[in-house]
Amino acid sequence: MENKIINYFQKITKLSVAEINALIKSMVIREYPKGSFLVKEGQYDIDTYFVLTGCIRQYKLIDGNDISTNFFTEEQWIISYELTENRAQSDYNLLCIEDSCVVVGNEQKAKEIFEQFPNLEIISRKIMETVFYEQQSFLSTFITDKPEQRYLKLLKSRPNIFQRVPQYDIATYIGVKPESLSRIRKKLQQKKRL
Repeated sequence: MENKIINYFQKITKLSVAEINALIKSMVIREYPKGSFLVKEGQYDIDTYFVLTGCIRQYKLIDGNDISTNFFTEEQWIISYELTENRAQSDYNLLCIEDSCVVVGNEQKAKEIFEQFPNLEIISRKIMETVFYEQQSFLSTFITDKPEQRYLKLLKSRPNIFQRVPQYDIATYIGVKPESLSRIRKKLQQKKRL
């Protein structure tokens, strides 16, 4: 499993043997069965996660309804800026919707390894920029696009989500009721036949 994250880092930049060894030594790998929570709303948590295997749903409870705000799958980071910076309680849940395996890290461990290996801080910054870009892109899409467009973009950018995530959760993620998602899918299927 360690090789997956090392390979991920190696895609960004070449690592020295010492950097690879330091990363492997510092890694905490945890397995969570389907239905397990990494974080619950209201819980204090400063960890970040790198998904090695599985699928994790981020959601919030709003007026008794759970609203999906993200899905994390292989080679994706789960980074909470408010938790690492403000030391606040989580306002969302992270639920494993498949058996999942993650690398767990936190800011303190990162600082210690960055002092010894500055190149790893550069990698970390690039990862943060990527995560920030993805979040900004999603927010822009959510504000400007209609639900059908959001559905099509999700289908194009992350087609495997549709085999791994229940339709109800996909509906809340794109901001519609399950019935509306069914209508969108039906409409798109009719267009295909024409």
